[in-house]
Amino acid sequence: MKLIRALGKLLLVLLVVLGTALALVYWRSSSLMAQRIDVKEPALVLPADADARARGEHLAITRGCTDCHGPDLGGRILVEALLIGRLATPNLTRGKGGVGARLDVASIERAVRHGLGQDGRLLLYMPATDYSGLADSDTADLIAYVTSVPPVDHDMPPPSAGPLVRTLFLLDKAPLVYALKVDQHAAHRPAMMPSASSEYGRYIGQGCTGCHGAKLAGGHVPGTPPSFPDAQNITPDPAHGLGKWTRENFHAALRTGKRPDGSNIDPFMPWRAFAKFTDTELDALWAYLQTVPPVATAH
Repeated sequence: MKLIRALGKLLLVLLVVLGTALALVYWRSSSLMAQRIDVKEPALVLPADADARARGEHLAITRGCTDCHGPDLGGRILVEALLIGRLATPNLTRGKGGVGARLDVASIERAVRHGLGQDGRLLLYMPATDYSGLADSDTADLIAYVTSVPPVDHDMPPPSAGPLVRTLFLLDKAPLVYALKVDQHAAHRPAMMPSASSEYGRYIGQGCTGCHGAKLAGGHVPGTPPSFPDAQNITPDPAHGLGKWTRENFHAALRTGKRPDGSNIDPFMPWRAFAKFTDTELDALWAYLQTVPPVATAH
């Protein structure tokens, strides 16, 4: 009987400690997420020609917009789990439940390159670090396309952050609000002309670090469930990375979803979107990856 009472008291203490820790995690993370950032950007002038919108559609596909927001940009629920929360993306169109009708060009630009809402609030899960370096011309083309898509009637629930993601956020292990990692007042280049150069490849590959890490050495993708596959090492390390790959291997992998050994690339890796890259863009990305220091890390 004494043992049962002792275990009961221990359980009660543990529950109190856990509840207190959870309350602190929610209080601190909510305080950080409640910040407001004021950004004033020169107004972008949207192009009206069909070629620009086509370029914008190409960017939306190859830069991941349609992966997260859906092929019709009507929004998606990517993850919904108790510990993680709800990773939901908004309906970007002008249809019922969409945000397109109430957002102007400046508001969309602020969301894309800064990860900020209309009132300067921090947007949950919006990976602005992938787009903060997007040139003005590409940003304008992208917005021109997004604002031209047909309306989609689709009500989306708001995103939410569960206790695990909030804890990882406080430990700097999951970028719950990417706006805090963006240089909010950095100047943007007017344009970036496509070429098969490592410089243009770096420009294209700025979004690769979100999954593959700052050194592109791979590892667990921040904020994803434990069951999600690790991102692979894409440095030129010969043992664990792409060091033994050829340009042709790289092109084939992103066009077909198969590695040189015939194994399939996990579908979490958006190779189907990257398959839409032009040969010039793939050559540029390959050239850039050859300049990255090799890291001997296996996944």
